Amino acid sequence: MGRPTVQVTLCDEEREILERWARRAKTSQALALRCRIVLAAAEGTTNQEIARQLGCHPVTVGKWRTRFAMKRLNGLQDEPRPGKPRTITDEQVERVIVKTLEETPKDATHWSTRSLARAVGLNQTAVSRIWRAFGLKPHLVDEFKLSPDPQFIDQVRDIVGLYLNPPEAAVVLCVDEKSQIQALDRTAPILPLLPAVPKRQTHDYRRFGTTNLYAALNLASGKVICALTPGTGPLSS
Repeated sequence: MGRPTVQVTLCDEEREILERWARRAKTSQALALRCRIVLAAAEGTTNQEIARQLGCHPVTVGKWRTRFAMKRLNGLQDEPRPGKPRTITDEQVERVIVKTLEETPKDATHWSTRSLARAVGLNQTAVSRIWRAFGLKPHLVDEFKLSPDPQFIDQVRDIVGLYLNPPEAAVVLCVDEKSQIQALDRTAPILPLLPAVPKRQTHDYRRFGTTNLYAALNLASGKVICALTPGTGPLSS
């Protein structure tokens, strides 16, 4: 006649917890299914009928029915898997995260897995795993543009329009100053690195004492149509 079915009886507290776990959005799908199996089993439903209703195998239903009868709510959790125990403590993980977010190396603009591993006393693989787990990417920088210039849109249209629709029979030239000194004074504060969010900075920076030259060469007449503007503000980069 087959193996006898394990009877499941719930108290009010267990039923309330199982119903809450089954409908909570943050509950894993596996745990929610186990809760529904136990709730249906407590109503006296057979394993075959529960499997048909929930779209699983009768063996799965019997497994979690028996586990709950033996260990109650704790029996619905996954058992620890065999394997090597952790060798990296929570304090070491926290140190890696804090150092990545709040400090920079003395000889570089951002940490690499090798340099940070040397600084915290871990191997490169461990640092790489921690970065992936928390979505940290110090080598990535997002750029954004936020100009307070009230004429910024009109200036952009004038310059972009010159490239898209230059004068007839003319060549548009762009001359830009190339400094040998890195300019680090961005036009807006740099937004720091956060988990799953790269460091963000404006694509331009402020320069003073330079001049911009915008020119178009008329090939028919050989004349140059040009305009000089002070090299300050967002358009100076």
